[in-house]
Amino acid sequence: MCKRASGGFAAALVQVDPADVQWSGEPARYRSSPVAERLFCRTCGSPLAWVALAGDDMDLMLGSFDDPSAFRPVAHGGAERILEPWLDTSSLPRHRTQDIASTVARWQAAGQKVPE
Repeated sequence: MCKRASGGFAAALVQVDPADVQWSGEPARYRSSPVAERLFCRTCGSPLAWVALAGDDMDLMLGSFDDPSAFRPVAHGGAERILEPWLDTSSLPRHRTQDIASTVARWQAAGQKVPE
């Protein structure tokens, strides 16, 4: 379910107490299952969180943080659907965005600099 909601091979989530979360603008919600809602940005559609309908559990999407570098993985949930080849990609070549000619050309054609 997280793969479909995130559009990725997995979802990187940070578990939080819902009472500790404050939004600068109320996110949009949709009931994604009989047990939870998914929260997403009303402006761009980015996924933000998974929230238990019981209100006792919330997982924020790692990508929704301005600086997610302080978080470290502690477990795999939904392990029955792990895509093993995607877990360790450290041996693959790495390309910085500003070095991918087609991406740079698209941003330049839009009159923008490549985002960092």
